[in-house]
Amino acid sequence: MDSVGNRVVLEAHDMAKALEELAARILEHAPDPHRLALVGIHTGGVYLAKRLERILCERFSVVVPVGTLDINLYRDDWTRLHTQPIVRSTDLPFPIDNKDVILVDDVLYTGRTIRAALDALIDYGRPKRVQVAVLVDRGHRELPIYSQFTGMHLETLFEEQVNVLLSEKDGVDQVIVESPLHP
Repeated sequence: MDSVGNRVVLEAHDMAKALEELAARILEHAPDPHRLALVGIHTGGVYLAKRLERILCERFSVVVPVGTLDINLYRDDWTRLHTQPIVRSTDLPFPIDNKDVILVDDVLYTGRTIRAALDALIDYGRPKRVQVAVLVDRGHRELPIYSQFTGMHLETLFEEQVNVLLSEKDGVDQVIVESPLHP
């Protein structure tokens, strides 16, 4: 069995600072803050969207609705998975028509998750604009998708894995890069 080498690239205080900066940039680029909506992609993006909403409310006194989006049935590889996809709930308790929607995810990699999220989102309405906010952009795009709001750009090798640990589900806030160690 291959060993794995882990390196921590973001600690809790760095993650909090990155989210504060993301929230500020989102607000700075919003033509109308009252038209903003955050939609977190299951699972990590949901927690991050809720954190961004809290920052926008507490620091900037802007109330932004938050929704959640499940993309599993929109993935282009779900028929090739060895197991059935875990379907979670989509919860958009507000109309997205004419909203400036910020799709929130933890890691941007190939672009396929965001592509699936766009397909899913359009089934619920017609936003005025859709932008992407991610905590970590690790490169290696397979589709022409990018993030307008990025907490951290991270150079990675294709075979590495980036794990965003969040206190809500993992008990700690960290970003870890796992690298396979070769004997």
